[in-house]
Amino acid sequence: MLVTGLSGAGKASILRALEDLGYQAIDNPPLTLIDTLISSTDRPLAIGVDCRTQGFDASAVLTALARLRARAELEAHLVYVWAETAVLLRRYTETRRRHPLAPAAPVAEGIAAEEALTAPLRREAGLVIDTSDLELASLRAVIERHYGGDTAMEGRAGMQLGLISFAYPAGLPREADLVFDARFLRNPHYDPTLRERTGLDPAVGAYVRADRDYEEFYARIKALLALVLPRFVQEGKKYASVAIGCTGGRHRSVHLVETLAKDLSETGWRVHVTHRELAAAARTGSRRTGPDTHAADAPHKTPPAVREDAPAQAREA
Repeated sequence: MLVTGLSGAGKASILRALEDLGYQAIDNPPLTLIDTLISSTDRPLAIGVDCRTQGFDASAVLTALARLRARAELEAHLVYVWAETAVLLRRYTETRRRHPLAPAAPVAEGIAAEEALTAPLRREAGLVIDTSDLELASLRAVIERHYGGDTAMEGRAGMQLGLISFAYPAGLPREADLVFDARFLRNPHYDPTLRERTGLDPAVGAYVRADRDYEEFYARIKALLALVLPRFVQEGKKYASVAIGCTGGRHRSVHLVETLAKDLSETGWRVHVTHRELAAAARTGSRRTGPDTHAADAPHKTPPAVREDAPAQAREA
């Protein structure tokens, strides 16, 4: 596992998380020693490489990665971690550290230089993690979800599928591979008896399903996923993310994600569900109202907004 990205984005935290999963973690060894390190251990190996690494060059890292992937006995991955410039600047201010590429210049110049230097690695990475809004516990959960399971799993059970409900006014989920817009469906917010509920409520689900175009819309989502998800597996993806959005992220998108999670897990996919706006409301205890940000249910009425769904056959076992 090669872990790279922007300084201050969380590479060290990822290496620690991998170490807790049983990897031997080594930060910033010379690139020329990678083969030697691999031959000297029988444990999974996580190696941090960035602009501080002796002889660091994106093309050299990609050459080393290609060489490792050519070895039949190895499985080599590249993880790239980044964060928005404003977030990185704040982190550097809090720690009062200098950027390794700008020891005598403004930190922003170092960040820009490192982004340009590592851009080829970001394009090649199998997993790109944005830590701008990611707490440490959530970052660890992402790593554990991707690399803490049975690495021998194959086929659809070997790829983790993330399903996310969200509100468009709050922005698109950055990690989404596919995005579907459910705002055209009838909105339970305008029914006074349903406004305070969420898409986790059967009555809300029935209201959404009563839209004349719901069945066709849902069938087309399933048909598209049936086409592209197996191809993702063939391409070697370990994680894919599907997001469904609506206006408030509490009714239509939540119901669609819940329904899709049930159907996909029953056909063998490993599913991780995140209801972004429900989770945000639970963290803040907010009860915002309006067509864009709906009122939150009472805590005892709202099931967890983030969960893992194993394939149906695994649950039965």
